[in-house]
Amino acid sequence: MKDLDNYIKTTRGCTHCESGGKCRHATVNKLDTYNWLEDIKAPNETVDIIEVRFKYTRKDFFLNETGEDFVAGDLIAVESSPGHDMGIVSLTGEIVYNQLRKLNIPLDADFKKVYRKAKDTDIEKWKKSIERETELSQKSKEIVNELNLKMKIGDVELQGDGTKAIFYYTADERVDFRELIKLLAENFRLRIEMKQIGARQESGRIGGLGTCGRELCCISWKTNFISVTTKAARLQELSLNPARLAGQCGKLKCCLNYELDTYIDAKNNFPDTKVRLKTKEGTAFFQKSDVFKKLMWYTVNPDKSYVIVPVPVERVEIIIKMNKKGIFPETLLQDKRDVGEMIRKKHNINAERRDVLDDIDKSKGVLKKNTVNKKKYKKNTKYKKTIKFDKNENKDRNKKTEHSNKAKIKNNNKIRTVQVIHKKKKQNEKK
Repeated sequence: MKDLDNYIKTTRGCTHCESGGKCRHATVNKLDTYNWLEDIKAPNETVDIIEVRFKYTRKDFFLNETGEDFVAGDLIAVESSPGHDMGIVSLTGEIVYNQLRKLNIPLDADFKKVYRKAKDTDIEKWKKSIERETELSQKSKEIVNELNLKMKIGDVELQGDGTKAIFYYTADERVDFRELIKLLAENFRLRIEMKQIGARQESGRIGGLGTCGRELCCISWKTNFISVTTKAARLQELSLNPARLAGQCGKLKCCLNYELDTYIDAKNNFPDTKVRLKTKEGTAFFQKSDVFKKLMWYTVNPDKSYVIVPVPVERVEIIIKMNKKGIFPETLLQDKRDVGEMIRKKHNINAERRDVLDDIDKSKGVLKKNTVNKKKYKKNTKYKKTIKFDKNENKDRNKKTEHSNKAKIKNNNKIRTVQVIHKKKKQNEKK
């Protein structure tokens, strides 16, 4: 039963536990939303719509006409076609209406009804049907391989009363699975429903961690999957490496679209990258750009593309205007001051701030040279102290070794005298 409880928690979510059904762990509750209106009294006296979650990311809204006050984490029986299904309450109260507005679901829609809070018999049936899911998924995959269908069954979900099974599959082409449904119905004696999902939805149902170290967006919050193209990576000047750009679903990562608008807006103020800059040193070719630092990198020698020079955007615009007039500057950067300005911008140091700091130092009578000399003096004094300390340590060690050597010599002399006395005694006895 422990393994079954863990399986239920990972697939269906957390029911009433020590936290009172408010477990906020991402791996437990998929697409979980925080009820930030929980402590606020709702203006409507009767809020009769609740949100219920099922296996993985499947959620739905139901009408509560029972008169009972359900709490997040309650296991309830709801209407289904046919029979009834078992789900866990995820949201109640005024926030449900915000969710309906977000998903563009009208209040006049035909919502299915809530029957009751789950009884012991309902929970037993529910657990038995969940135990069959792994067996159904394995056998269905074997049947698909026998029929040589170009499809992949990703997941199986059994209804709470055990009368219906939903098979989620992915396929690149249209598949005729009429024979498959007949064989599944004969073997399992269930009503079969087939649902086609995309690769991104499949990864959201299975779950996992992204390259950023966090859980996948399709598990935690993302429901609308917008198409991602390689143009987004090119505009952000990312290396077109499919191993890095692809996610666990095998397609381009959804997060490539997150910062795309900011890059497009920033690059509108940049000059055209196809324009070549002409100088007395030669023509400079564009290599790359840094949107945040407003730098464009050019190389004069196309054979040595690794030798690149960062040029501010303002300077590039000036050179383009000069070239239109037939004027060619000596270098890309006018003088060393341009490099200094770039460094200041990089570290966000203003010239005014530097002048103020210099005035403060002069008013206190503190010069940079004195500070450098003090540092050197401190280092020298530390070095001398360490030398003295080492000499004292060596003296103490030498004294200890001398004492120990003297003691050893005394002991040896005593032993020798005792041996001589014994020999003389033996000689006298023999005589």
